[in-house]
Amino acid sequence: MGYIEDLRKIVGNHPLILVGVAVAVMNEKGELLLQKRSDGIWGVPGGFMELGESTEETGRREVLEETGIEIGKLELVGVFSGKQYFVKLPNGDEFYPITIAYVSKEITGGVFKADGQETIEAKFFTINELPEGLNPLIKNLLRKYLSL
Repeated sequence: MGYIEDLRKIVGNHPLILVGVAVAVMNEKGELLLQKRSDGIWGVPGGFMELGESTEETGRREVLEETGIEIGKLELVGVFSGKQYFVKLPNGDEFYPITIAYVSKEITGGVFKADGQETIEAKFFTINELPEGLNPLIKNLLRKYLSL
């Protein structure tokens, strides 16, 4: 059981502040790795921190778990937070995320694959041909990084 699940046992559905990481992985062609999550929305790999992790460790772990690839250096893009990012899940859980966004242009290993649980499809896209249904947070990350 993870940190968030342990907290939820204590606080129930009450709002939490949760720290997460999003990683835009770019290949040697300048294409962006996106994953289609089980809810049908496209985004970049990422997830919430566990106790004792750095944000960089969280980013690398999430990219590996969700796509099967290992990444190297991470470049900070920005921090996204505020009431506009408030989330209420179908199960009633509420949270305000603080998302630390990175870009990595170093794919160092692993075997590229979708995990079949959180990620139902993963592939690289050119910046000019991004799929419909892109997560709004990811649009903000890309605008900031690429000056779109």
